[in-house]
Amino acid sequence: MEGFFAEQTRLIRTVGNKKRYLYDTIDRDLRCIGILGARGTGKTTLMLQMVKEHSAGGNDRALYVSIDSPYFQAHDLFEFARTFHQHGGEVLFIDEVHKYPDWSVHIKSIYDGLPGLRVVFTGSSLLKIAKQKGDLSRRAVIYHLHGMSFREYINFTRHTAFPPFSLEDILKDHQVLATDICRDLKILRFFKQYLQSGYYPFFLEGENYYRLRLREVINHILEVDLPYISGIEIRQIAKIKKLLYMLAITLQFAPNIVKLSEATEISRPKLYEYLEHLQDAKLLNLLRRRGRGYAILTKPDKIYLENGNLMYAITEDMNAGTLRELFFVNQLRNAFSNHPALIDATVELTDRGDFYVKSVYTFEIGGKAETYDQIKDISNSFIAADDIETGFGNKIPLWLFGFLY
Repeated sequence: MEGFFAEQTRLIRTVGNKKRYLYDTIDRDLRCIGILGARGTGKTTLMLQMVKEHSAGGNDRALYVSIDSPYFQAHDLFEFARTFHQHGGEVLFIDEVHKYPDWSVHIKSIYDGLPGLRVVFTGSSLLKIAKQKGDLSRRAVIYHLHGMSFREYINFTRHTAFPPFSLEDILKDHQVLATDICRDLKILRFFKQYLQSGYYPFFLEGENYYRLRLREVINHILEVDLPYISGIEIRQIAKIKKLLYMLAITLQFAPNIVKLSEATEISRPKLYEYLEHLQDAKLLNLLRRRGRGYAILTKPDKIYLENGNLMYAITEDMNAGTLRELFFVNQLRNAFSNHPALIDATVELTDRGDFYVKSVYTFEIGGKAETYDQIKDISNSFIAADDIETGFGNKIPLWLFGFLY
């Protein structure tokens, strides 16, 4: 136990004070908390900051452990938790929990058998809590940590403290909000930087090797997380890499499943399955057209990389229109993911305009010269325009939708 506390002390010293959006929303009084997110989004840092908060004053009632430790290759997680609890432990923080065999059974046992011990765990965004052997659905409260919003990027890099805005506030008061933000900032320059290298918090460690590190993250997700968590055969990973690359270089991608299947040598049923896994891994966003009925269970109508940084990491062939649209989809979906519905209808495709949002608003995405032609006579319709600092009427700066969370 002393060794774990010594390692915890060393790690806490390396943790900065800047906190992600999720930090203050987590209910510390809950007995079982899960934090899920894509690799590289800062789950470990967030957890260590929580440990630091609990350990203020030098007490040893909170302990951080990583399942990556060789210790847990040979020792029982529940028995370790019981020993910690018997020595006065109150909160056990478990990082990378998905790497422990039958982890959900052990978390359930801790919850049921050690009522005085709280547990906080992190895991991959690929985890499906409801499908685990241990029934955690009535025990664990799950939070989702996404990549950084544009608002967070500005606050972290410019040492500002802009709050998030609701979608309704942005639609109603965008001129006032944008004018206030732009007063001392060259916002369009920072927006361009964010799209290239601002989504994953490790940009704070230096941008020289950012894309290299991001490619390593992508490879780890595909080569380690997908096979381990989703049971995909290793021999299929090369095909999935080819699939991801094809999606990255194909502009405005409306998928032709037959051609994709032939080019990647992946059967059509498996292709649908892999696309869903890549979305769960936060490498893709799949969009479907509103009102498709049963078809919503099969083919996506449009496929985007999950964020712009992935596009810059995978290909040099940029398309401004695609980049704008995937940013809009990414920020909207992330902002409204804390209370997901059975079917995600946050952003859908529509025949007039580009996107139908929250089953209320129609949006056309474009550059500063974008007109209302596509959405005229449609109620609750707006333009999200790139390359403008402030808007007018129903034309809103695209970057401002990065202040939703």
